[in-house]
Amino acid sequence: MDRPVALTIAGSDPSGGAGIQADLKTFHQLGAYGTAVITALTAQNTQGVTGVHVVPAAFVAEQLETLLADVGIDAVKLGMLATAEIAETVGRFLAAEPLASAYSVLDPVMVATSGDRLVDEDATDAIRELLPLASVITPNVPEAAVLLGVEPAVDVPGLRVQAERLRSELGAQRVLLKGGHLGGEQAVDVWADEDGVREFTDERVDTKNTHGTGCTLSSALAALRPQLSDWPGTARITKFWLTSALTNGDRLEIGHGHGPVDHFTELNDTRGTQP
Repeated sequence: MDRPVALTIAGSDPSGGAGIQADLKTFHQLGAYGTAVITALTAQNTQGVTGVHVVPAAFVAEQLETLLADVGIDAVKLGMLATAEIAETVGRFLAAEPLASAYSVLDPVMVATSGDRLVDEDATDAIRELLPLASVITPNVPEAAVLLGVEPAVDVPGLRVQAERLRSELGAQRVLLKGGHLGGEQAVDVWADEDGVREFTDERVDTKNTHGTGCTLSSALAALRPQLSDWPGTARITKFWLTSALTNGDRLEIGHGHGPVDHFTELNDTRGTQP
């Protein structure tokens, strides 16, 4: 098939491990042509965020209008939406053509790996309003808890309950709830859709190179879905690839904090598309 065109709507990370830099690397590595609309500039490295300069919502809209007037989009990844106004602006585009026909992945970015807050408090409610518009959402344990207004899950059964609540109570179409914060020898993510709840399990990678993991996973889903037959199979292959990218991250030696994963890890889908 023709190379799909993927769009990332996210913030910029100068260190290259997260945000639009990570998204564009991932798109390219997994066979998609990458485009980008920037929502915020950050001053950050592998050790933390020192500043955020938010792009005015009107200019985010202008970026989108200009891009979509010329370029067809097959898949879109939503990352850092720093303010309620930006989230609402992006939501209007996501609900209308041409983006309404594209595969869409919402990574509800709220807190960086370093613990730094990346969105203001008012943006949380606006992000909740986006959940039903996205094809799939990819929260981690703390983000799922914030969205639901509950305490974070402490085990896999808790993940399963919260993943289904994100669908039944907040209207998400599909949920990939990432369980990396739970610890343990196995890395368990929970998938929830109209067919029920299931678990994706792989060996946990013992590494400090986790900067941008959520950005990378969500952009990988967006890049791969137009090339594969279904969402659960895409999620399974994405998890396999990300596990390899985490493993390979140790050889990069980037920065002195939480280094990035290796976005140029080769895609290995020999384990098939069925979860």
